[in-house]
Amino acid sequence: MPSLNQRVDIPRVLLSVLFLSIMIIACLWVVQPFILGFAWAGTVVIATWPVLLRLQHLLWGRRSLAVLVMTLLLTLLFVIPIALLVNSIVDNSSTIANWATASSHMSPPALNWLRDIPMVGDKLWQSWHGLLHNGGRALMDKVQPYIGTTTNWFVGQIAHVGSFVMHCVLMLAFSALLYWRGENVALGLRHFAYRLAAQRGDAAVVLAAQAIRAVALGVVVTALVQGILGGIGLAICGIPYVTLLMVVMILCCLVQIGPLLVLIPAIIWLYWSGDTTWGTVLLVWSAIVGMMDGVIRPMLIRMGADLPLILVLSGVIGGLIAFGMIGLFIGPVVLAVSYRLYAVWVNETALPDEDPEELVEILEGHHPSSINQDPE
Repeated sequence: MPSLNQRVDIPRVLLSVLFLSIMIIACLWVVQPFILGFAWAGTVVIATWPVLLRLQHLLWGRRSLAVLVMTLLLTLLFVIPIALLVNSIVDNSSTIANWATASSHMSPPALNWLRDIPMVGDKLWQSWHGLLHNGGRALMDKVQPYIGTTTNWFVGQIAHVGSFVMHCVLMLAFSALLYWRGENVALGLRHFAYRLAAQRGDAAVVLAAQAIRAVALGVVVTALVQGILGGIGLAICGIPYVTLLMVVMILCCLVQIGPLLVLIPAIIWLYWSGDTTWGTVLLVWSAIVGMMDGVIRPMLIRMGADLPLILVLSGVIGGLIAFGMIGLFIGPVVLAVSYRLYAVWVNETALPDEDPEELVEILEGHHPSSINQDPE
């Protein structure tokens, strides 16, 4: 039986901790270029795992065929649109910058079609031209340099797209591996979590998967649907730079702003240029696309876990600032998982039912229950 007064070998403990710390830091240093791609792949695989199982059932139980089909679908959803976006920005970057900085494009239109409006058309046309003669053109001349500077800044961000494409390729590779060995990876994670915190650790892994699926389905899928449908409407109505605008709409939907931030200026531009027919068509289509958010997102989020809107918004914006474009997907997932684990941990105890004023009096020693108590 060891003695209670047995001395602890402090140098041995310190060196052991130091060695383990060095090994952990070295491992993180080695895998650091792949962390974001693996995290993104894990998010995609967890969200689409039921689809993989359904495909495997349809493809005669062959996991290899199901993995191949899922990899092709991910390529169509991520790699090809991003490649088209990069190609569109490279080909049109100088055109966009010159268009934004040229003062000839910023002159207000005549809007002669206003005269065709019954009863009030002439008054509207006269009011518009009166506004132009009273300083409208001067205002446009003052705004134009800021628009050009902002456009040049956005065009200059193309340098960051290269790393995003690299993470897309890593995401595809890791997704294929996780699809192939998903059950083993999930069992390994649950085993590790159970070793750390027994049943609580195992439950934490399940809750994290629910939060990831909620973000992927309720936020990302909704943004993709609205952005793609909005882009189809822009292409039909003849709006230029459809690929670029479609990606901007997807980003706006991810940050919970909605596609109308892009669609409304496009509608105004069509009416501005006198194309009232297509302007009306895009107006109706924009109303439909804008209202889809309230229908699709709640239905999809219920399939995962209900999450606060401010949490998703903070995750998207913070992830974009911290990790770049890939942070649009990683940021909400990190906050959603943390929120779910925190909520479950807090709800393990009942809500406090004491009166806050009585608690303050007890702490200050003025409450009757705290008087005449003999200290032990």
